[in-house]
Amino acid sequence: MQQPASPASYCDEAGKTHLPRGGVRPHRGRTMVNYGFVIDNRKCIGCHACTVACKSEHDVPIGVNRTHVKYIEKGTYPDVTREFSVHRCNHCEDSPCTTICPTTALFTRDDGIVDFDDERCIGCKSCMQACPYDALYIDPNKGTAAKCNYCAHRIEHSYEPSCVIVCPTEAIISGDLDDPNSSISGYLTEHETTVRKPESGAKPNVFYVDTSEDILDPHATERTGEYLWTDQAAGVGHFAKYADKRTGAADTQSMIIQLALEKKARKAAPRDQAIIRDVMSKLEEDAGKPKRSYDQPSKGVLWGWEVSAYIMTKAIASGTYLVAMAMMLSGMLEMTDEMWWQLIIGCTAFLGITGVLLVMDLDRPERFLYVMLRPNWDSWLVKGAYILTGFGGILACSGAVLLFDMDRVYLEYLAYAGVPLAVLTGVYTAWLLGQARGRSWSEDKFLTAKMLIEMLIAGVAGLILLASSGILSMVIAVVMLAVVSKHAHDTVIKPQLETLH
Repeated sequence: MQQPASPASYCDEAGKTHLPRGGVRPHRGRTMVNYGFVIDNRKCIGCHACTVACKSEHDVPIGVNRTHVKYIEKGTYPDVTREFSVHRCNHCEDSPCTTICPTTALFTRDDGIVDFDDERCIGCKSCMQACPYDALYIDPNKGTAAKCNYCAHRIEHSYEPSCVIVCPTEAIISGDLDDPNSSISGYLTEHETTVRKPESGAKPNVFYVDTSEDILDPHATERTGEYLWTDQAAGVGHFAKYADKRTGAADTQSMIIQLALEKKARKAAPRDQAIIRDVMSKLEEDAGKPKRSYDQPSKGVLWGWEVSAYIMTKAIASGTYLVAMAMMLSGMLEMTDEMWWQLIIGCTAFLGITGVLLVMDLDRPERFLYVMLRPNWDSWLVKGAYILTGFGGILACSGAVLLFDMDRVYLEYLAYAGVPLAVLTGVYTAWLLGQARGRSWSEDKFLTAKMLIEMLIAGVAGLILLASSGILSMVIAVVMLAVVSKHAHDTVIKPQLETLH
């Protein structure tokens, strides 16, 4: 993906910066400033002064960071090198976190800083899924999202961010990217720079000088959970309240295997020695690959069983209604009052469970109404909440028709409105996941179709359970629901196991 092209792009597909008009980034037509960072990896010594200063400035809790230094090591002893890179919020021009945030707790200021308001945050963690740079975390003390905000309180009083002030080698440069006379613009003019994950389309405003692809590419090095001075044994951020035990594969394991193989090779038969030497050579090849020797702790799986279960329950509610109404409107099924009551009660129950699960997943569940009262209409979390409410309203009105013994033709009228709402209820989560550009959900072009199929399978199974009394039919329906449940679980969990930084 390219950065904004007006008239020429300043960032190509490889992430290299090419500045038009004498090196100044094209102005986007606003009179305000546009703040960004340059990280000069030639100067960074990995001292963590920026991390400590940031934690002190913002009172950041233990276990989470707004800025951190990543270490990687390359080569084979004695020819080994270590590289450092400062990672933080990239204050993107097209920030996915502000788009997906349902309550506008995350927002882009007029000066380009992506800031947050913890008084509006409901702890839904959608911003953490959307950020390609894993820059956000849940404050374990507040239960709300937080990140680097460019020390906005300092900027407003003409002070530089604390990380810039404290850096002993001046490896962090801040300033107005749109001002041709600023030091940061001069730096960008004089040096070739790279950005992290340009393919995300987020248009980051943090640029790196003299950095390698190995340290910017999250897949170039393995995340083990055990690094210099640190061994992640418990959860951080969102998981701090659970303190879940975590373990990781250490490099010492490979060392032990190699020592055992070397000892065995001295006494083994010639054929066994050849096999052992082959294994040893492969271990040596792995030893030469870049290794991640220090990084911030993993935040773990943020959307757990509650989210996969809610996909399942709303698929049952919407799918059962959709299949029943489609069959009724096409003349394939004659709905009796008893069947209507079973359908309405069953769908309402599963829709209610869906709502409970959604609230349970929030780190600030008492603020759940903020989604509807302080909405960000760009977010599919907000649109989804209103879709669920609309579908629930159709079910409630259908129940009222039966309860007050009104003309049954009204049920048919309601069905014409209920069918599209049922479809939207079943599939809107695919569009929500598509906004999570930090994960591979956004790359799955068939996710909407998959969720539609899930909903139809769950609907057929639900209708079988409502209308059939045969044991075999019920067993088949349960198996169908189990398949849908497993697929929903894998859809939610697996992309969250990917390394983001």
